[in-house]
Amino acid sequence: MAKYTPMIEQYLGVKAEVPDAFLFFRLGDFYEMFFEDAVNASRELEITLTGREGGMEERIPMCGVPYHSAENYIAKLVEKGYKVAICEQVENPAEAKGVVRREIVRIVTPGTVMDARSLGETANNYIIAIAEQAGNFGLTACDISTGELHTTLLEGSLELLLDEINVYNPSEVLGSEQLLETIRGQAAAWMKGVSWTPWTKQEFNVDGHFAEGERQRVEPLSLHAISLLMSYLQETQKRSLTHIKHIRRYEQSQYMIMDPFTRRNLELVETVWDRGKKGTLLWLLDKTVTAMGGRLLRRWIEKPLMSMVKINERLEAVDKLYSQLIVREELRQQLKLVYDLERLTARIAYGSANARDLLALKVSLLQMPGLKELCATSGSETLARLSAGMDVCDDIAGWIETAIVDEPPVSVRDGGMLKMGYHERLDQLKEANISGKVWIAELERKEREATGVKSLKIGFNKVFGYYIEVTRSNLGVLPEGRYERKQTLAGAERFVTPELKEKEALILEAEDKMVDLEYELFVELRDKLASQVSRLQQLAEIVASIDVLQSFGTVSASHQFRKPEVDGGFELLIEEGRHPVVEAVMTGGLFIANETKLSQEAGSMLLITGPNMAGKSTYMRQVAIICIMAQIGCFVPSLKARVPVIDRIFTRIGAADDLIGGQSTFMVEMMDIQVMCEKATARSLVIIDELGRGTSTGEGMAIAQAVIEHLHDKVGCKTLVSTHFHELAHLEESLGQLRNYCMAVKESGRQVTFLRKLIPGAASTSYGIYCAQIAGLPDSIIQRSYDLLNSFEARAELAVAQSQTAAADSQATAGLLSAEPAVSPQARHTAQEPPLAYKTDSSQTTAAEASAQQLHNAVQLSLFSDEQPPAKGQRGKHDPARDRKADELLEKVKMADLINMTPLQAMNFLYELKQKI
Repeated sequence: MAKYTPMIEQYLGVKAEVPDAFLFFRLGDFYEMFFEDAVNASRELEITLTGREGGMEERIPMCGVPYHSAENYIAKLVEKGYKVAICEQVENPAEAKGVVRREIVRIVTPGTVMDARSLGETANNYIIAIAEQAGNFGLTACDISTGELHTTLLEGSLELLLDEINVYNPSEVLGSEQLLETIRGQAAAWMKGVSWTPWTKQEFNVDGHFAEGERQRVEPLSLHAISLLMSYLQETQKRSLTHIKHIRRYEQSQYMIMDPFTRRNLELVETVWDRGKKGTLLWLLDKTVTAMGGRLLRRWIEKPLMSMVKINERLEAVDKLYSQLIVREELRQQLKLVYDLERLTARIAYGSANARDLLALKVSLLQMPGLKELCATSGSETLARLSAGMDVCDDIAGWIETAIVDEPPVSVRDGGMLKMGYHERLDQLKEANISGKVWIAELERKEREATGVKSLKIGFNKVFGYYIEVTRSNLGVLPEGRYERKQTLAGAERFVTPELKEKEALILEAEDKMVDLEYELFVELRDKLASQVSRLQQLAEIVASIDVLQSFGTVSASHQFRKPEVDGGFELLIEEGRHPVVEAVMTGGLFIANETKLSQEAGSMLLITGPNMAGKSTYMRQVAIICIMAQIGCFVPSLKARVPVIDRIFTRIGAADDLIGGQSTFMVEMMDIQVMCEKATARSLVIIDELGRGTSTGEGMAIAQAVIEHLHDKVGCKTLVSTHFHELAHLEESLGQLRNYCMAVKESGRQVTFLRKLIPGAASTSYGIYCAQIAGLPDSIIQRSYDLLNSFEARAELAVAQSQTAAADSQATAGLLSAEPAVSPQARHTAQEPPLAYKTDSSQTTAAEASAQQLHNAVQLSLFSDEQPPAKGQRGKHDPARDRKADELLEKVKMADLINMTPLQAMNFLYELKQKI
């Protein structure tokens, strides 16, 4: 029976090891893919699909990419969520018997990318491993490109696990298949493009890799997660992981907790609409100079501190830099020449660094003495402490300076990296190579003179070695028997001579030995540097911290932020607070500042009413943003701020439907509210925008009031609630910590100006039609809306009157059923009770008619007559006091600006008249 060729058989054997990955199979200068891999790769990479004979009747699908540009193609596949296994020759073809042996040397996955071109410069690329036991979770996050390893234990809460995963925004997650399915189901709305990898192997010697002191600080379940992660990295990377040596254990309680939707709603590191950086808090605060500083800034924003000591250490450094422009600029200039120390160090330890990486490390280290001196003399205790901990690694810089040339090549396999004088034997080989090439040049000159052919030249290629090339027109002048024909071209002939062949052997031998020896020496130097990984990583961490602190100082000074007072109390006081990002992107006008005071004395809960587009949501967001900025150690956009340490921020702002989960806006809102009510503490900040809006008015209002009462009575946290249910304003009377506030509005006819100012009191309308008008709806729709609004409000007023009259009728009926004696209209009048109705005949009047008639008679008789409502057959008596009251009401009517009243204001005015009558 027919069978595949030995090479295809070898391919199939290797492919069986990685069925879930594209196999890049090295053949010469190409990485080839076959069968289904080829079909899929041609589609995903948009490259040509061809075929190859493989021993069977049908040709095998095949496509390939050049090995020197393979990283670009690998990056494209990994970005799409695929894995790529790289299979290389691991045997010298000259020594091979049969097919050259090939093995997988590395598997690239979304969480294990090392190529700098594929990584975001100022964003980490985390891979996470999760271990579960009895409802508890051990979580470990690692960025293999920097060597960071973070781990924590999360007890008894899937919600806390989801919050923590969101902080890292991983590209790949490892764990048991069942656990991954659970997480995917819960996190589908916010975890996009994540690679989920079922993995339960723990074949890694944790004890042998990490120091005993570091292991002892970590809980067993967290160690389990570390073992899962490291075994996966060992399996896929197939090389040393010495740059992942330090375990950064932490507790979730060390940082403010925010759920994924709060992070999204506040737009901390990416915007809601396009998930971009511009328009976020990160975008505003990022004046970092180094890549590692940019990554650390992102981590600080994602994890605000709970420790007042650490917060105030950062604020102290920012305070000193705030007022020292020259020091800030000198720091920035020094940092501009610092490359990405974290990733350079990782590549050195990983064994993928080239000579240019080592040169970049040297240039960076040369800046350290100046940076250390600047921090030591800045006047800041925090910066001085960082300076004292800086090991400038001048010995490492010296090693590189001695070895690497000033302009090394990209490749480490072609020589040209090491300086003359670095190694004696290498120098000898270099001299032999140089002298050999000088000899070739001299031979070319001699041959031109001997033959008289000025165009004669000596060239070289890898197939034929050195050769003498003569054009066809000059072949006749060549001496007989002097040259041996080697190759015929279209317009020339190539020859060799015994003398040239002899020298070629010497030159090529020297060159091969030189390149091999130089590579060995370079690897030896790289390994020597890799032994210093801990020193370099510690230095990189300090430099990153200095960079972020100078960024805070630079931004705070340029935007006139002020130092907050952070304490352990309850009161949140913000004077003239502003939303820093909104203010930064405004192109015209000034941002209107607002006050915030949440305390036990002034009230810890604000119920904010007011029109759409008046600034309620911006105001509430800015309060949360200011608290976050204070707890990351940055100055804040206010005249003055006293900020308590807040343990959690919850927001419910502008939810979108969860189409994937099949949940409506209202359901998503209720689920978020449930988490708030369950998890919030007295130290939390809760922000809810338009609570209860997703259902009917009555039910929405009922839910809103119940939630407000729960947060007020059961939790006692600082709370900002905005609502269009103006009727909830009455809660101020029954809830001691609740205060009514609204956004100020100026009206002139149908023209409305939003003043963006928060003032005490409750709003009476939401100005929805006006918002529709400025949004550009046609005038016909706007006018119809006003007409319908008048109709709806009149109908609502009538319904209230009917309800009141029905209640009166019910009471009267109850009185009759209890056998009370009937009371005549005359008796009612005598008892000074208002008559239910004035009948024109003996038929029974309906409740609505009675109410309308009562209002009509009361207005007519009280305002425009000097008579009391007469009993049947009687005449009322004149009363001067009643006349004065009637005159006052008439004057009030005359002075009322009925033309400019809104419908609701007119109805309120009528209601007041009715009460006074």
